[in-house]
Amino acid sequence: MSFEAVPVNFKFVIESMEEAGSLELEKLLDEENQGFFSDVDHIVISENLWLSNKKPDLTYGSRGNACFLVGCGSKDLIHSGTFGSIIHEPLLDSLVDSTDYIQIPGIYDSVAALTEEERKLYESIEFDLEEHRNNCGVKKFLYGTKEEILLHLWYYPSLSVHRIEGAFHEPGIKTVIPAKVIGKFSIHHVPHMDLLVVKEQVRDKSFLWNSPNKLKVSMPLGAKPWLADANDLLYKAARRAIKLVFGEDPDFICDGSTIPVARMFQTVTQRSVTILPIGAADDGEHSQNEKIRGFFHFLFLLLEKGEN
Repeated sequence: MSFEAVPVNFKFVIESMEEAGSLELEKLLDEENQGFFSDVDHIVISENLWLSNKKPDLTYGSRGNACFLVGCGSKDLIHSGTFGSIIHEPLLDSLVDSTDYIQIPGIYDSVAALTEEERKLYESIEFDLEEHRNNCGVKKFLYGTKEEILLHLWYYPSLSVHRIEGAFHEPGIKTVIPAKVIGKFSIHHVPHMDLLVVKEQVRDKSFLWNSPNKLKVSMPLGAKPWLADANDLLYKAARRAIKLVFGEDPDFICDGSTIPVARMFQTVTQRSVTILPIGAADDGEHSQNEKIRGFFHFLFLLLEKGEN
């Protein structure tokens, strides 16, 4: 298959700084919007994974991410036996309950009601719970049905604790309550949730640990969610292309993680954007043995179709 036979023109943007926040990319897009992008009709982003190891997907939305730092305390308390039962010791596990429901007041207020059209999309998606458990390396999920799991991955916000700094972590035991402990957590928020409102809901920290002590809350990183129109012509064309290569229609999915460049391209260029996942579900993104089997499978099939 030769590029001379392709009836459209392609322009490529290769960007390798996503994990560092895609520094300066938005500025570049804005500067080139009337130049490099002036004759661009649609934007396709190759990113992320399929839901399964076999069936291809098209992504039309992703959650945003608000990262928070919470610090407290002013000096070491010499012995936990002396102070441990008379002071407030904030714990991050009070942020969610046993069902992973976020305890921050008002955090769910802006979550849009699920439409009948979207509900049908969830019902028709091919999703193997056992395969997904194996890919995740867990024995049991919090929810038992495909629809419940996908809704909590894509449609509802989630909160994850990532790290606690300042606490003693060396081998052995140290019975000192540290002066300053910084907890790091993030909230993956969904379309219709306002990032600045989420920030203020978390900073209204009286609820957090029911602590009278001084707490400092900051949000060093915030990325907004992204949502596209799955009925756009770009998605219809992508669907036909995937069916040509794989012999079956793709599932239309959202992504539980955050892909800031999708919203960035859509907002700055005002063009339609789609995400074409390039990896299978077990490709292990960000892990030690990361691979992109799905992408090469797609490439080989595309070349095979072209030769025939």
